[in-house]
Amino acid sequence: MSDGFLSIENVAMYFGGLRALDDVSFEVERGAVLGLIGPNGSGKTTLMNVVSGVLKPTYGNVRFGGKRIADVPTYAVCRLGIARTFQVVKPFANLSVRENVAVGAMYGRNGGSRSARASFDHAQELLEIVGLARVADRFASELTVPDRKRLEVAKALALDPEVLLLDEVMAGLNATEVDEALELLRTINRRGTTLIVVEHLMKAIVSISTAIVVLAEGKKIAEGAPAEVLASPRVIEAYLGARYVKRQRQREAGA
Repeated sequence: MSDGFLSIENVAMYFGGLRALDDVSFEVERGAVLGLIGPNGSGKTTLMNVVSGVLKPTYGNVRFGGKRIADVPTYAVCRLGIARTFQVVKPFANLSVRENVAVGAMYGRNGGSRSARASFDHAQELLEIVGLARVADRFASELTVPDRKRLEVAKALALDPEVLLLDEVMAGLNATEVDEALELLRTINRRGTTLIVVEHLMKAIVSISTAIVVLAEGKKIAEGAPAEVLASPRVIEAYLGARYVKRQRQREAGA
């Protein structure tokens, strides 16, 4: 990369005889919103787990700020400046919304320089940003699904990341809630956080991404600007099947 920000280099991940990732390489520019898409089982979440240190790749490397992080444990990756959300949100149910976020503020990248009071103040600021200040004193277990997803984002932001990995934060939301989630992600990005977004909603990906990487069966099959990538026959085939692409070509030939 030109600035040595975040680079995935020939990453492969095997689970026994199953090859979940196969020689995947791409770079993420500072300040970008990278959409990571692909059919179910294509390796998206596995790649997020590798980047965040949950999994050590079978081979290949991940570099962040010029430093190899493929062998670094999750907590250390977090303190270097990479945080993530999860598909299944699991807040501390018996803590308040504010307390959930304050935990991240205390133990994240800048936690060592914050007092408990400063951590709670920072948590309140983040709740304002994600739209949860109104429920700051409620137990996390009392939140609706959309608000739990907002809390998941706030908890990750409390870790003070330079890069935020978002794993299907819009799954299960209605159209209005998706629009609200997209505006929240734009706000986060404008504040200087680089985003990698795993999402199945194409409308969402196209509207927010500055670049897209497509995985299929563990391999990278396309990379580039959203409009260019989504027009690729190979990408269309991965989502809709070879028969669909063949019929489309026949229609175009007959036009």
